[in-house]
Amino acid sequence: MLEELLTAVAAAGTAAVVYAAAAARVVKQYERGVVFRFGRLLSDVRQPGFTMIVPVVDRLHKVNLQIVTLPVPAQEGITRDNVTVRVDAVVYFKVVDAADALVRVEDYRFAVSQMAQTSLRSIIGKSDLDDLLSNREKLNQGLELMLDSPAMGWGVAIDRVEIKDVSLPETMKRSMARQAEADRERRARLINADAELQASKKLSEAAAVMSEQPAALQLRLLQTVMAVSAEKNSTLVLPIPVELLRFLERAAQPQGSASSEDAEAHVPVAPPETFQDPLPGLPEEPRPTRDLPDLADLADLPELPDATVAGPPADPVPRDEAA
Repeated sequence: MLEELLTAVAAAGTAAVVYAAAAARVVKQYERGVVFRFGRLLSDVRQPGFTMIVPVVDRLHKVNLQIVTLPVPAQEGITRDNVTVRVDAVVYFKVVDAADALVRVEDYRFAVSQMAQTSLRSIIGKSDLDDLLSNREKLNQGLELMLDSPAMGWGVAIDRVEIKDVSLPETMKRSMARQAEADRERRARLINADAELQASKKLSEAAAVMSEQPAALQLRLLQTVMAVSAEKNSTLVLPIPVELLRFLERAAQPQGSASSEDAEAHVPVAPPETFQDPLPGLPEEPRPTRDLPDLADLADLPELPDATVAGPPADPVPRDEAA
């Protein structure tokens, strides 16, 4: 009798342990437990910690409440200003209602991914290229609003949406590079022109000051010569006025001596010598003389006809007929 009682107690204890092992569940801190009893949703959501369910009758589903990082594949579209671009983004979301995330949508991750791709294409078509490149904060907010409205009915909250990269065609990149280069060159020319204007004003003021003192121009020339000769790697050609050389030459002569021009003025000139015959004793040979015609006799001569060019006699018969 006692043995049968001990056997029954041991069997009951074993059954209790097996039941407890089958009914015991542990829900982690970042999870929530949703229980379905005979397929019906129980109203109470199991909180983190140890919990019990009815074996075979209840089914416990754990839902992760952590923020999920979902990359959105690159979407190709045409912007409002007719530029083809490829844009990829990333979505951060989390589950705020575990029961709705399991009951209202089949796979909330896939649903959020598809909705994010559709919204990204819509944003590309409504935006300009400049907005995609420089005004991303506004586009991120627009994407977040487009995703958050339907996601709230699924028990999902969109934390934030970020556009990662915008890929442009190579031709568009080269065009933008040329545009930026032209803009930089324009600014450089404006800066140079402004500098030239300011320098011209200062130079005009300096010229006005130097015109009052002629020696200032010579001092400026000497300063320029000193600045160039300080490097000692170039040859300087300095033109010197001829008047300065004459002044130095006159200063180098003694005070009592006359100048070269005065000396040339007082040089005595010898009278011209007469031609003398080298052999005075020889007789002179008679030279033949020729009577020249009088000009009055030449005036009575008849006029000559115009000169004609002499040539071979003309052939009276053509050569072709003679042949």
